[in-house]
Amino acid sequence: MKRSLSYVLPFLWLGLFACQNNPSTSSQSTSANAKVYYPEKGDQWEQRTPEQVGMDPELLSQAVLYAQTQETKWPRDFSNQEEVFGKLLGPIPKDRASTNGIILRHGYIVAEWGDTKSVDPTYSIAKSFLSTILGVTLDKGMIKDIDDPVANYIKDGGYDSEHNHKVTWRHHAQQTSEWEGELFGKTHTFVGKEAFGSGERKPRALKEPGTFYEYNDVRINRLSLSLLRLWEKPLPEVLKEQIMNPIGASETWQYLPYRNSVVDVDGKQLPSVSGGTRWGGGLWINTRDEARFGYLFLRQGKWKNKQIVSREWVKQATTPGPHGPDYGYLWWLNTQKKQWPNAPASSFAAIGAGSNTIWVDPEHDLVVVWRWHGTNGDEFFRRILASVKK
Repeated sequence: MKRSLSYVLPFLWLGLFACQNNPSTSSQSTSANAKVYYPEKGDQWEQRTPEQVGMDPELLSQAVLYAQTQETKWPRDFSNQEEVFGKLLGPIPKDRASTNGIILRHGYIVAEWGDTKSVDPTYSIAKSFLSTILGVTLDKGMIKDIDDPVANYIKDGGYDSEHNHKVTWRHHAQQTSEWEGELFGKTHTFVGKEAFGSGERKPRALKEPGTFYEYNDVRINRLSLSLLRLWEKPLPEVLKEQIMNPIGASETWQYLPYRNSVVDVDGKQLPSVSGGTRWGGGLWINTRDEARFGYLFLRQGKWKNKQIVSREWVKQATTPGPHGPDYGYLWWLNTQKKQWPNAPASSFAAIGAGSNTIWVDPEHDLVVVWRWHGTNGDEFFRRILASVKK
């Protein structure tokens, strides 16, 4: 696996970065009538001092200093992977970056620390990317209605049983599918220490699809396989063409399949990707590219003059379902303020093990990406919000 060239960016105020003699970096109005800023492709992402975006520099500095002290206990060499998750099916890197992150306000970088160019596994943040592919699929009319049974579109045997025949696209997106079966050597039951590590579960009776929430990677991998069969090309290509290239992401990210997840699609051997790195593989990506993805959702699916994914999808994806925790279409929500009591109810996030977090706060026009930390993020977000003056 070829890793991206990395360098450590210590935290600093962006006045040191700003081109003081360039009028394009002068303070700009953030009023409703101001032009929305979008970064160009590459590293020429405009930066602002905290004062320029209505934030208190000392309080923001304290927030970032706090974040730098919250390094995860997750081993740098991923040596606990099989103990925690079970037998690997795909690759795992030899090491990872230390805790790092980036804060955007009004789209501008206001703080950045650590190695934000390190290409690392992002675990279940991949689920929010899969959700967005599902949104694009619906926007294009390839799926007529999210409440359609998947069996209406996918004829590979995975939805033939009376039980699985009831599973809809919405059920998959809300983790309420109760899909039953085996995929790539892992079963929906999560029963067995060798296969599932400390994440193994006690056997239980299946519920009706759509009536019970369970966070279940086998079922999300089934969603991914179904999307692959619809598109008839690898989902990493779909992600690149439909989302990552339009938002100006780098060329360093990779979405890696399992060793045994190559399937026949209309006579072509194509890799099916997963909803995380639980069993290896998954989405390996840098912090800056994740910030672009978060910013796309802050801007309700629009990038410059192009609607990448519909505003309606963003709204639906960040609306809680009727079962389980505060959860949308593979996005974590704060509607009940249980996830992050100190953050707005309208904020939401993509979250992966490690911990890896892309937090979006529409109320304050913020995106925060924080990687390899040992908290749920609430205290950090509280400190950032304390620095917001207007």
